[in-house]
Amino acid sequence: MSLLREAERCIAKQKSQVALNAFITTLRPSGQWLERVRDAEIRREKGENAIMCPDLSVLTSADRCSPYPGKPRSKVDGRLIAIKDNICTRNLPTTCASGILQQFSSPSNATVVEQLESAGAVVAGKTNLDEFVQEEVLRLSLRINAMRGSVRLPAAYTGTVGFKPSYGLISRWGVVAYANSLDTVGILGKSTTSVRDIFSILNKYDPRDPTSLSPSSRSRIASHLEAPSLSSRMNTVPLKIGVPLEYNISELAPSIRLAWSRSLSYMQQQGHSIRPVSLPATKLALSAYYVLAPAEASSNLAKYDGVRYGTRFEEPDYHLEQDGYLYANTRGGGLGPEVKRRILLGTFSLSADAIDNYFIQAQRIRRLVQHDFNAIFNAAQPLTFCLPGVGIEPKNNVSPLDAYMNDVFTVPASLAGLPSVSVPVTIASDCQASEDADSAGIQIIGQYGDDELVLKVGKCLEGRGF
Repeated sequence: MSLLREAERCIAKQKSQVALNAFITTLRPSGQWLERVRDAEIRREKGENAIMCPDLSVLTSADRCSPYPGKPRSKVDGRLIAIKDNICTRNLPTTCASGILQQFSSPSNATVVEQLESAGAVVAGKTNLDEFVQEEVLRLSLRINAMRGSVRLPAAYTGTVGFKPSYGLISRWGVVAYANSLDTVGILGKSTTSVRDIFSILNKYDPRDPTSLSPSSRSRIASHLEAPSLSSRMNTVPLKIGVPLEYNISELAPSIRLAWSRSLSYMQQQGHSIRPVSLPATKLALSAYYVLAPAEASSNLAKYDGVRYGTRFEEPDYHLEQDGYLYANTRGGGLGPEVKRRILLGTFSLSADAIDNYFIQAQRIRRLVQHDFNAIFNAAQPLTFCLPGVGIEPKNNVSPLDAYMNDVFTVPASLAGLPSVSVPVTIASDCQASEDADSAGIQIIGQYGDDELVLKVGKCLEGRGF
């Protein structure tokens, strides 16, 4: 199928599925995107050997790569990409699904958007989310996402691949901040191959992002990964795969547990060894997250007051002399109930009377979680590297218990800043209960910086039927 026909089919499907509320902002049937896809089609027809721009981390339009007439700019040249609506785009609104940003228009693109457009990708619209990035369930062909479980969980729900890279590898400049130490731009795609194509474009240092891993640190990780016992091992020497005992909880549905055990059996048949490991701080990780994330969110969201940032909400009888009413009206009208709860919770945990008992203790638990992961990997983390632990992301109807289980499996890797990917496996119909789904998301977690090995293991399991 030609790029143009594929793009037109995607846009038509986007329009026909509007009831799903998957997109906040969509493209018009005709527009600049059509011209960009046509240009990519011409480049594709003239030369099939795809090449990458020399440096896709450039930030200004003047520094963008040349069109490279006759050759595609990258493997995603001319393909449609969906961007989560908490990532800034110059030509489309950025609302974070919040009333307080309903009138916001970003003057510039986020770094990840610049990188993708320089590689020839075409932004097809802005996807929905819970207000200011909490949790959502969407099915999308390929998109950029951010936050702790909001890549891996939707992937597990929808039978797609969701990848959260190591913290600091992908730029967060232009991503609306929620919890700075947890926010990570992730990638959702149909396959690990498409995810890897996007990751190779975005995995660049950005001097405008203070959390972006420096070139020297990236070189140190690269040197560490050149050792034959690390990332290259999967092609030559069997892996030792750790299975966290704490993830084998009683609430797992029988079909999900079966998918997990059969995935491990398959890896064992491929010559890899399975080892039980313990992550004792796992039982504390979720509590720590629900202290740290609201604390950082309360600080980040304080700027939305109707004066510095945010749409101003005023009562008809509002008077300037009524101090405090502007802030109260703006936040009361512009923010949803869950965001308000998290702001209040975060403000409390950072208060002078509570910070030692809550925030500081949560930071200590975070260190324990990181220590648990470091202790089970054969090699040291390059900044303290990685053989994967295999976890599971269940795919059930969402209830409070299901939501708790989902977070139990995704939060520890986020707290530790580790790369992780959820890949779909199919559960045999004769083994599943009538109410269970026919697929599950298997999560692979790796040591910091070993993102390539995580994706390799994911590709090995992706789409397997058990």
